[in-house]
Amino acid sequence: MSGSAMVTEEVIIDPERPLCDPHHHLWDHATAPYMLPELLADTGCGHNVVSTVFVECGAMYRSSGPTALQPLGETEFVNGVAAMCSSGSYGSMRGCAGIVGFADMLLGEQVGAVLDQHKSLSPRFRGIRHCASYDAAPEIRTSHSNPPQHLLLRDEFQAAFVELAPRGLSFDAWLYHPQLRELTELARAFPNTTIVLNHFGGPLGIGPYAGKQDAIFRQWQVEVAALAACPNVYAKLGGLLMAVNGVRGLKQPLNADEIVAATGHYYRYAISCFGPERCMFESNFPVDKRNCSYASLWNAFKKIAASYSATDQDWLCHDTAVACYRLQKSP
Repeated sequence: MSGSAMVTEEVIIDPERPLCDPHHHLWDHATAPYMLPELLADTGCGHNVVSTVFVECGAMYRSSGPTALQPLGETEFVNGVAAMCSSGSYGSMRGCAGIVGFADMLLGEQVGAVLDQHKSLSPRFRGIRHCASYDAAPEIRTSHSNPPQHLLLRDEFQAAFVELAPRGLSFDAWLYHPQLRELTELARAFPNTTIVLNHFGGPLGIGPYAGKQDAIFRQWQVEVAALAACPNVYAKLGGLLMAVNGVRGLKQPLNADEIVAATGHYYRYAISCFGPERCMFESNFPVDKRNCSYASLWNAFKKIAASYSATDQDWLCHDTAVACYRLQKSP
């Protein structure tokens, strides 16, 4: 299960290197909770995780009030967790130092008032994610926000998108690889808005995409190269161990070498396109926890980064995330 503990006997690689995990969730699911204790257990595995960024997942919405304002409850909740971490009572790790929440981008320009309320609730609020992940294949589910097809190109969405940059807010983009061209169009149309590509742009591996990994990788390469030409786009490198990528629940969690062997070509190509200063490793926990431990995942990241300079390793493991989300840089 995604919330269960996984034991690893791997030796932690480069344990002193500061890490910022720019993508994890928190939720209180009955069968698999992932709250502060679980986050602390994972980040305390031996890697030097100094800070994290929470990304929206539909947690702790308000139970009443206008629908458009109910997601404010998630920001309130996560800001409280961040305050707990900031107190030092739970160690030195600054969990949820940045918060990426949800605002309905189909509200058009009216979303500005919602964004202002998010910002008023937390000084850590850095941006929003309105998932665009959609595919017509019945085997592939849409995200929890149930987006319509071609969300990023809709007039209402783009009217809302205008409201982000003046407030210093970024947009996290979660979509599937056939939609990457739409994201590139959006990035070109709004060059002053920071966009963060989640999970490599979601290369699919189930339904009609099963067994076509080589062709999908070639298609993905073309689209990612075009997207990387937009200097306002950053890339989160992780999230490839989900069922939608073609990875089912494994009997044994993958170790670092197995993760690198299965997914390393995506990392290497993305870094070659975006450069280390626009790439950041992400855990996508607890979602990817189904198939690997936190320790093994970051060991895999460090193995991938080992061929780069020490400065570039810092960008990939910590500095890009801190710069992108405007977090306090660790000493």
